[in-house]
Amino acid sequence: MSLSGDMQEYVEVPTVRPAANFDPVADAHALRKAMKGWGTDEQAIIDVLCHRSNHQRQAITEAYKKEFGRQDLIADLKSELGGNFENVIVALMMPTVEYCAKQLNKAMKGLGTDEELLVEILCSRPADELKEIATAYEIMYGHSLEDDIKGDTSGPFQRLLVMAVSNVKDERYFDVGKARQLAEQLYAAGEAKLGTDEDAFVEILAHAGQRQAYAIFEEYKKVSGITIEQAMKKEMSGELLSGLLAIVKTTHNRPRYFAERMQAAMKGLGTDDAALIRLIVSRCEIDLANIKYEYEHDNGKTLYSAVKSETSGDYRKALLALIGEA
Repeated sequence: MSLSGDMQEYVEVPTVRPAANFDPVADAHALRKAMKGWGTDEQAIIDVLCHRSNHQRQAITEAYKKEFGRQDLIADLKSELGGNFENVIVALMMPTVEYCAKQLNKAMKGLGTDEELLVEILCSRPADELKEIATAYEIMYGHSLEDDIKGDTSGPFQRLLVMAVSNVKDERYFDVGKARQLAEQLYAAGEAKLGTDEDAFVEILAHAGQRQAYAIFEEYKKVSGITIEQAMKKEMSGELLSGLLAIVKTTHNRPRYFAERMQAAMKGLGTDDAALIRLIVSRCEIDLANIKYEYEHDNGKTLYSAVKSETSGDYRKALLALIGEA
């Protein structure tokens, strides 16, 4: 498993896997029983939905519709649940790419923009994943993700996000000689001059696949004597810095980036529940076990214990079921 500075190969380890001997009809009946009559059996809902893969949850939705002639399992769940527990369960019931698309739309809807949320989704994921999210977004909202980004952001930050969803990264391309040349260009665009050519940073980092980006960052240390991260913090600020740093951090160690985001969601007074739900739900079937490892390594306590102390009730039970103790 990867530790902080080096780009080591690691196997993505989820905490939620497909259930063995899966029976969508039996699960649909268990959910209906949990919601019928007076009161709701929240534990029964957790036992089913927090221990199935997203693909299996979609099959349960279909079985529920056929078995009970009811149009929408999500609507039935929403009518029975409330608060953050409802938010976790509804998030779990959506196909992951649709859930991410919904989060992006939420970040740009109405007055103001949640730049941190845009960065977290668009600057941290591989190109193929972003392509699926962008496709889902257009189907759901009738206009392209790229157009909405252009309408809601500006300058180099806008270009960074647009290039992320335009699928310009080439993950197969790798050339150490070219990496040295690009590192020198980054140095010339930042530390070596008065002011910073932010567009140069965007152009180079938005195009580089993970291996190429890692090579550029290694060469940058040789050219400059400091890390690319240190240089960016000296040269830039605001949402552009957040976006570029997300690319650097996920190049070195994607699970550690998400561990840092989870710690930020729980730091200080109060908890950013929306961020915590989004992070746990969107990563539990990908690499949440890796994120748990990085979280404990960096914070000296387990993610399980941190979430347990920050949450309560059925909301806590649902998140802890997704995190898993082991």
